[in-house]
Amino acid sequence: MRADVEKAVSLLQRGDDQSLEQALSLLQNTVFSFSMKVCGHREDAEDTMQDVMVKSLPYLPKIDSPKALVVWLYKVARNRCLMSRRKSKFAPKQNLSLDELMPDRKELEILSGEGSVNPEALAIRSEEAVRLRQAVQRLPASYRIVLVLRDMEGLTDEEVAEITGLRSGTVRVRLHRARLFVRKDLVRQRQHGSNGRRVPKPQATHQVRPSRCKAMFAELSNYLDERLDDSLCDELEEHMEGCEPCQAFIASLESAVEQCRRSPMEIPDRKKTARLRKQLLLEYDRALNRTT
Repeated sequence: MRADVEKAVSLLQRGDDQSLEQALSLLQNTVFSFSMKVCGHREDAEDTMQDVMVKSLPYLPKIDSPKALVVWLYKVARNRCLMSRRKSKFAPKQNLSLDELMPDRKELEILSGEGSVNPEALAIRSEEAVRLRQAVQRLPASYRIVLVLRDMEGLTDEEVAEITGLRSGTVRVRLHRARLFVRKDLVRQRQHGSNGRRVPKPQATHQVRPSRCKAMFAELSNYLDERLDDSLCDELEEHMEGCEPCQAFIASLESAVEQCRRSPMEIPDRKKTARLRKQLLLEYDRALNRTT
């Protein structure tokens, strides 16, 4: 998504009408796609897109930094989404417990018996895309925002911290727990199958050692994002070489993260966005005249 914003800033700097309309279209798509992932309802996402785009007009002629525009757009869209998001009777509690997100002995046995998961193959299957959307929507809002910004929109930890007002350490904690939640939810959905019935899984015959793995699980997001120092990284890799349950679990978590990163962009209704752009173009000209 950030590439689209960078392209939009470049188009805005050209100053001609065609470039301006292309820039607004890119920004509309960016805001709508983000809002769909956070809000979960098309009407809410459309309202957020319109509100954010109208509010952005006075600032667009002054912005020459893609990063500044990224932070501003997502911050305003985030606030609007949190205000408009409809309450769900399935909404979880607001704080996720790390212990509750960790796999138990039985799940580790099932994971080890399933074999490896291909995240690229899963990401392009429509059924998996639906499951991912459902899992993300079940996240508490404070965790969902971090996951969407970081893994689905491709922003950095620092940008997520600036948008959310959180400390970088808190971003990392919430990101890891959100990833664990989504991983667990996706596994649960697959095990129950599309018809809601539990699918039998092969039984593993190896010895499972969850007590020795727990400390490793807490560092897996840092490991996947290459944020561990060399000594901890070597320790984790040495542990995993001799621990099949850990190998299965990190493959499961990595698959969930890759599915988030490969999630398709949500596209708004073309007719509605075209009508909105006509209004925005007129307002943009007025905003541009006020700044010159």
